[in-house]
Amino acid sequence: MTRFVLAKSLRALVTMLIAVTLVFVFIRLSGDPAAALAPPDVGQEVIDQVREKLGLDRPLWQQYAHYVGSLAQGQFGYSIHTGRPALELFLDRLPMTLLLGGTALAIAILVGVPLGVLAALTRGSAVDRFAMAFSVFAFAMPNFFFGIVVILVGALGFGLFFGGVAGSQSLVGLIAPAATLGLAAMGAFARFARSSTLETLNKPFMIAAEARGVPWLRRLIHHAVPNAAIPLVTLIGLSLGGLIAGSVVTEQVFAWPGVGQLLVRSVETRDIAVVQFIVLVVAFTMTLANLVVDLLYLAIDPRIRVR
Repeated sequence: MTRFVLAKSLRALVTMLIAVTLVFVFIRLSGDPAAALAPPDVGQEVIDQVREKLGLDRPLWQQYAHYVGSLAQGQFGYSIHTGRPALELFLDRLPMTLLLGGTALAIAILVGVPLGVLAALTRGSAVDRFAMAFSVFAFAMPNFFFGIVVILVGALGFGLFFGGVAGSQSLVGLIAPAATLGLAAMGAFARFARSSTLETLNKPFMIAAEARGVPWLRRLIHHAVPNAAIPLVTLIGLSLGGLIAGSVVTEQVFAWPGVGQLLVRSVETRDIAVVQFIVLVVAFTMTLANLVVDLLYLAIDPRIRVR
């Protein structure tokens, strides 16, 4: 088991190193960072001074070593527009994104998973067909279009505006953007829960438990659910890791003051330090979520512990 944990941790570390390298390369491929950081309408002399100050006149491998060393020391750069550290700007917006993303994930799990399990237990019925139709609809519906429809229906039909800072202070104002963000995840959870539950119910050990006279509810809770949960844990982990990245469009549609909106504005204004930091945070979140999911397998699947 120790080797398993060490191997997964090493893989996560290598993944983050690759992500850091890609961010370093693509930032330089997008244009001259010194020209982007320098004030507008300045001469080449000022740009050269900025390049020298930032160490961009040094060889590329020295720039990379300095870049990785700065990240290791917690130095993530400063916004060229506000002069504030990128970390500080990110932390200011993070609570709103966590509120929106956490609510969206909770809605997706509480709606999608029970719906998928119910569809598996009533296979071929009207409930099963409804669950699969909803899954396809939820997964195929673009969240920006669904969000616009929700805003129009709320404003024109009920006189309510969803989203924004004011929306976060009321349950109704939070549920609408959260449901929009979690719509695709609902469909995915429902579909995975149905297929995983059906596959588990048809396994030989479930048939053997039924032959031994184990009650139906006990077979479902103690035997079917733990085995069917493995692919769902993977899906939930990926959804949890994508909370920040997945909220970009929804935050723009609902004017939600979170990290996604900060990322869009930073890209528009070429605030390189902020963009770079948010991209690294997204990569770190996804990597950490995958690592946690791999470690959860140890608790869920005893076969991994045996190997």
